[in-house]
Amino acid sequence: MNGNTIQILIAMVIYMAAVIGIGAFYAKRANKNSEEYFLGGRSLGPWVTAMSAEASDMSGWLLMGLPGVAYWCGLADAAWTAIGLAIGTYLNWLIVSKRLRRYSVRANNSITLPEFFSNRFREKKKVIMTIAAAFILIFFTVYASSCFVTCGKLFSTLFGAPYVAMMIVGAIFVLLYTILGGFLAESISDFMQAIVMIVALSVIVIISTVRAGGIGAVLENAQSIPGFLEFFGLATPTLDANGQQLVEAGKPVFGTVSEYGILSVCSMLAWGLGYFGMPQVLLRFMAIRKEEELKRSRRIAMVWVVISLGVAVFIGIVGRQLYPTLHLTKSSAESIFITLATSSLPALLAGFVMAGILAATISSSDSYLLIAASAFAKNIFQGVCKKNATDKQVMLVSRITLLVLTLIGIVIAMDENSVIFQIVSFAWAGFGATFGPLMLFSLFWKRTNKAGAIAGMIGGAGMVFLWKLVISKLGGVFAIYELLPAFIFSSVCIVVFSLLTKAPSKEIEEDFEAVRAGKVEEA
Repeated sequence: MNGNTIQILIAMVIYMAAVIGIGAFYAKRANKNSEEYFLGGRSLGPWVTAMSAEASDMSGWLLMGLPGVAYWCGLADAAWTAIGLAIGTYLNWLIVSKRLRRYSVRANNSITLPEFFSNRFREKKKVIMTIAAAFILIFFTVYASSCFVTCGKLFSTLFGAPYVAMMIVGAIFVLLYTILGGFLAESISDFMQAIVMIVALSVIVIISTVRAGGIGAVLENAQSIPGFLEFFGLATPTLDANGQQLVEAGKPVFGTVSEYGILSVCSMLAWGLGYFGMPQVLLRFMAIRKEEELKRSRRIAMVWVVISLGVAVFIGIVGRQLYPTLHLTKSSAESIFITLATSSLPALLAGFVMAGILAATISSSDSYLLIAASAFAKNIFQGVCKKNATDKQVMLVSRITLLVLTLIGIVIAMDENSVIFQIVSFAWAGFGATFGPLMLFSLFWKRTNKAGAIAGMIGGAGMVFLWKLVISKLGGVFAIYELLPAFIFSSVCIVVFSLLTKAPSKEIEEDFEAVRAGKVEEA
């Protein structure tokens, strides 16, 4: 390990120590009871709510996955995805946040998403709760594995160590931190990590652009690559028999421009639909201390999202100018941010920028693991299996669940050629289609009933798997991102099954009207 590597390691250790310190500080309060551990006692302020929601949402995908897509095939995929995410973020904060904060209190002070859906429909046998918790376990385990892949790629690239060993080290750190601090510690550290992420992105893009000769030089290089800087065309790297991009005369080889029509645009914009079903974001809406503060949170969140997404896309484009032949596979392209950071900054500062990737990874994976663990411990163990379970028993089971989920995530993340963007896109579609339509209908359509809720979740999740694994293989129009057809199918299921079955009870309708009128007392 040389001097520069040691400095990078020191900087990252300092950062990790700060994160652990936050967890230790809030550990006593977090272990007070399950509401404190899983929802922070509904005490988040507007800044923490906004920044932690976005940091936990974006994950290492923002610093590695999105720049990697832009570096590999140009502007179109990355830009339209970013636009879809920005629109989805705004609509989620505007439409869902206040109504959900209010309704979660009315619904017997629900502190998890499955619990909210169950209480919203006043079910006794907890069928909705069990189904929702099961899908959260499935998709968040996949999501957490993408974070472990990020850890593995980061540490193996920086320190030249084996990918698998470094991935496991990162997973263990995330597990220990999540067990220690709970939701409040996670949210406070996510706030800090959101700041680190946006500073890291901004510093690297400015320095790299200057190194590349300015914006003009970067754009000129991008325009010289067929389809690279088009919104309706896609650059196509020419690959050899080993799946690596060909290089001739020191330059990467690209084929003819791929068409990028309205279907492709819709696929990428559909990413925005995922927000309506993202538990890690929706929980922040439920956890804010006052409903009135959500408007301020929305503004803070939007500024962060627009800057971060825009800069992340441009980093990939700058990377093609500075290092055109360094990353020759789609998986390797996701390390372009690391390359730019380590080559543009003094080692110690690069270490703190690398902490930005670690920040993004930790902020997401701890959210995913905690929500998944709460889904099992609070909603299945206590809600279904042992209804008289004490808070201590619930929290013990949640920690055992955290360990099991981490082990499963490690197994999924074993392949070092995994592409972060692809793993995230599947889990994102799963959550968006399973919970997104149900969330919207639960909040805004009084006629939605238990049968519709169950049909919507199963239909949405099932269609994600069916479309991804079977239908998309047909190509053409069927190659569209699975979230869009699954979201539509889930919505249809909710409407049809709700109308074909018995209307909601008078008590459920009264709850709905009280929430709509704003007549809800704090728990």
